[in-house]
Amino acid sequence: MSTRADTAQLRLMARIARMYHELGMRQADIASELHVSQPRVSRLLKRAAAEGVVRTVVSAPEGTYTDLEKDLERRYGLAECVVVDTGREEAEIDVALASAGSTYLETTLTGGDVIGLSSWSSTWLGAVQQLPSFRAPVAQKVIQLFGGVGNPEVQVKATRLIDLLAHATGAEPVFFPSPAVLGSAAAAGQLAEDASVRGVLDLLPSVTTTLVGIGSLESPALLRRSGSMTTEADVAELTAAGAVGDVCLRFFDAQGAPVASDYDARLVGASAEQLRAVPRRVAAAGGERKHAAIRGALLGEWVNVLITDVHSARALLGG
Repeated sequence: MSTRADTAQLRLMARIARMYHELGMRQADIASELHVSQPRVSRLLKRAAAEGVVRTVVSAPEGTYTDLEKDLERRYGLAECVVVDTGREEAEIDVALASAGSTYLETTLTGGDVIGLSSWSSTWLGAVQQLPSFRAPVAQKVIQLFGGVGNPEVQVKATRLIDLLAHATGAEPVFFPSPAVLGSAAAAGQLAEDASVRGVLDLLPSVTTTLVGIGSLESPALLRRSGSMTTEADVAELTAAGAVGDVCLRFFDAQGAPVASDYDARLVGASAEQLRAVPRRVAAAGGERKHAAIRGALLGEWVNVLITDVHSARALLGG
């Protein structure tokens, strides 16, 4: 049975806990009002927490999805997931992902990184355009992971993306001095041995963080509008081989396994093995059109940090 002294101690503990947690009083004021020492107040508050008299409950603010993020991290073995609140329109999703990507870079680039960057990602371009310059360098190099991706307008934006991120992080920009896709596997192999191209390829194993998009197999209309070097014939071949999406033009199937194709053999840039060996692999991607591609990228471990929208997050969890 509890003694009278025990009951008094419990009553005092509960009163102190209520004054501190519900009334917001400082420990010194509690001690003064109850005529006890401040160290005793501190000891009883710790005991209240240890014995379950006080339980801490975190209520996520509206528009945040910490439970979804944790579920995705557990389901796909991600190091981190960021889920953003947005509507379903692609333009709206792109804006939200860009903002989240910028915040992610601002808070996680702390120094010493060698960043590998997708040649073209509208989301990362939007993120980097919002990124303020760091006061001190937080990266050594920003390296373009593969070559030119299409028409001159697209290539200008790709160059701007590399240059902006290098400027913001205090890093040295390293541009890929070749087209991404050649006319034949033989031509791609020959170009890879060019001294200037080889110089960039030899830097790829030093990359510590990649910033990539996740592509889906585009419709012919989208291909024409984007100026992509992936042709309708390439899409037909890749579709027949089971491809559902790509990271840096390296295509994979629904389970994330790399898809061997003539297209892959003609590509000059980071290999599938190099992309999946980078310690931190960050993708910003969302929208219904990309759900199968995102799932494949996660299953194949092409990325281990995902920034996505709430609707895509629920779809990835089967909801």
